Amino acid sequence: MIDIKDLCKVYIVGDEKVRALDHATLHIYPKEFVSIIGPSGSGKSTLMNIIGCLDVADAGSYHLDGLPIESYSENQLAKIRNEKIGFVFQSFNLIPKLTAEENVELPLIYQGLPRQERAQRVQEALERVGLTKRAKHLPTELSGGQQQRVAIARAIATRPKLILADEPTGALDSKTSQEIIDIFHELHDQGNTIVLITHDPNVAKQAARSIHILDGRISEVKL
Repeated sequence: MIDIKDLCKVYIVGDEKVRALDHATLHIYPKEFVSIIGPSGSGKSTLMNIIGCLDVADAGSYHLDGLPIESYSENQLAKIRNEKIGFVFQSFNLIPKLTAEENVELPLIYQGLPRQERAQRVQEALERVGLTKRAKHLPTELSGGQQQRVAIARAIATRPKLILADEPTGALDSKTSQEIIDIFHELHDQGNTIVLITHDPNVAKQAARSIHILDGRISEVKL
């Protein structure tokens, strides 16, 4: 599913060069549940952005589902993001003026799916996260946990091969965080590949395998 070899990424900060990724190499198999853990400034956000086709590396190779991502244009990357990757963010990234079901439907509109199919997928996605009764509610009418459930429903509605979750429990209390992690376990059991980015060892150990990143370098760790 994810095959990364010798990725390098350097940022210029003032007069200094910051090596965010330093010959990072990792492989994630289809249908795995993997966490990537590291402290602030470790390079995990840069790695997430490259895995999610939101950014490109300066050197190295990245194949996603067999596709040579490092050679793709911005338009091609946008197509990959829309068709193969479901994103879940710490801040939910819901549109305030849209209801839960409208937020879930939005990426399906971008895909050009007909209305009837969109409606069916939205209903299925909200059912999977237990939010059918809140479909007509705006984000401001939902709790933080419910908003994250909507974000997960939006991510899975496009039926992506990869779900990429960036600190999905970072803004939630411990009880709600575990409920969200339980949803990821359910999605994994249903055959989804899940990559969870976190700084929290307690969250990281929920995955079947954990990858540690520090100073842009990757190593596997057992938790």
